Amino acid sequence: MQSFEKIFNALKALALGYPETREDHPWGDTAIKVRGKAFVFMYCGEGKLSMSVKLTDRHEFALQYPFVSPTRYGLGKSGWITATFSGQDKPPTDILAAWIDDSFRAIAPKKLLTEKLAPAPAASKKKKAKRKPTKSGK
Repeated sequence: MQSFEKIFNALKALALGYPETREDHPWGDTAIKVRGKAFVFMYCGEGKLSMSVKLTDRHEFALQYPFVSPTRYGLGKSGWITATFSGQDKPPTDILAAWIDDSFRAIAPKKLLTEKLAPAPAASKKKKAKRKPTKSGK
């Protein structure tokens, strides 16, 4: 079984792999933000691991898990959930990774999502094709 610290670091690396993300540390927790807006709050210490994310269509389903509760401070009303693990718990990393992805897509600006999902080589070719006729026509 992986330690909570290894799982924490793997999930943090996953979240930081999205475009235009950065790590911040409000209130002592780790927050991963996209363009200044948090999409993941994480904590690892004292034998515990917790992660809060904003879910869209998976929100109600996620609350069925025994390790999930609505995020405090009223955030749960907006689709935020918190997964908490301690002791010998085995965090389902594949589910947590999917929730990070859902949260990123819920928080990130739509334009950034479009750019992220579009294949880079195809976008470059289209731009070049549009520019060449314009330049040659002058």
